[in-house]
Amino acid sequence: MSEKHCLECGEKLIGRVDKKYCSDHCRNAYNNKLNKDSKNLVRNINNRLRKNYRILASFPLKDGKTTTTKMRLMDKGFDFEYITNLYTTKKGSTYYFLYDLGYLPLDNDRYMIVKRE
Repeated sequence: MSEKHCLECGEKLIGRVDKKYCSDHCRNAYNNKLNKDSKNLVRNINNRLRKNYRILASFPLKDGKTTTTKMRLMDKGFDFEYITNLYTTKKGSTYYFLYDLGYLPLDNDRYMIVKRE
């Protein structure tokens, strides 16, 4: 029977035959290294979505909606590239959503912010 070693640090493994790591620390370190690139991409996208959501949530809503300008959104750091989904009405209007908060582009660089119930 051959000796098995920890995939992270190389220490000799004692115990179960299917054991791959000597500790939880080594298991976590190994998997973090393995998924580093994809985790960074996902983390960056989630951070941008979270920031956009906080910006939309910062506008006080009356009856579930309000209006603002594109400039106000951009001044707060809103990134129009990041949304979670689209909703198109029967009339053809397209709402851009971040989870339950969305916006509808209007005329003259104005936007209506809405909350989906």
